[in-house]
Amino acid sequence: MPRANTLEKIEKEVEKLSPKDELKLVERLAHQLRKTDIVMKKQLDWKGLYGLGKGLWKEDAQEYINRMREDRV
Repeated sequence: MPRANTLEKIEKEVEKLSPKDELKLVERLAHQLRKTDIVMKKQLDWKGLYGLGKGLWKEDAQEYINRMREDRV
């Protein structure tokens, strides 16, 4: 069944709900989406970050810190 038809059917059913029940549904959907987002964040591929900072510290770390401190003044 195409996704659009499914969504239309769901929307029609939601219209039959009381405002209180609609709010409960929205809260449940929001909770489900937050949970899904948390799961997706855990599945990040950290290997893709390997080597991104290569060459960043060509200069001495202490010299870099000193220069950053001078720039703030």
